Amino acid sequence: MALKRMDNVGIVVEDLEETIEFFTELGLEFEGRATIEGEWAGRVTGLGDQHVEIAMMRTPDGHSRLELSRFLAPAVVADHRNAPVNALGYLRAMFTVDDIDETLERLYKRGAQLVGEVVQYKEIYRLCYIRGPEGLLIGLAQELN
Repeated sequence: MALKRMDNVGIVVEDLEETIEFFTELGLEFEGRATIEGEWAGRVTGLGDQHVEIAMMRTPDGHSRLELSRFLAPAVVADHRNAPVNALGYLRAMFTVDDIDETLERLYKRGAQLVGEVVQYKEIYRLCYIRGPEGLLIGLAQELN
């Protein structure tokens, strides 16, 4: 049995438009939007009859995707967006960028906030964590070689 690929990472948000704009500014490509609803979808998620708006965002290399979801029904039941880095469960999505400083300048205009500071790991990476739309934790890495 061989794993073929990781298809996508799902993130539930309240403001789908703002989140699409933020990840577009980061450099992901908008693939499309759809509404997912009905009994068949609820059988997959275990939520019963659900109504969800989704947007697919693709990395420029075409190998990774984010599925952004906004639940219309059933209502959202928990909020983990502002959990600290050492909380159990979802931590963050990490993206490699060409230039961390230039990327931060663009994302600050979209409300991003630096969590700690930009640090350098040996002569390999510059790294940082930011809070994006709705407090989502996002990691940025710049390869130095």
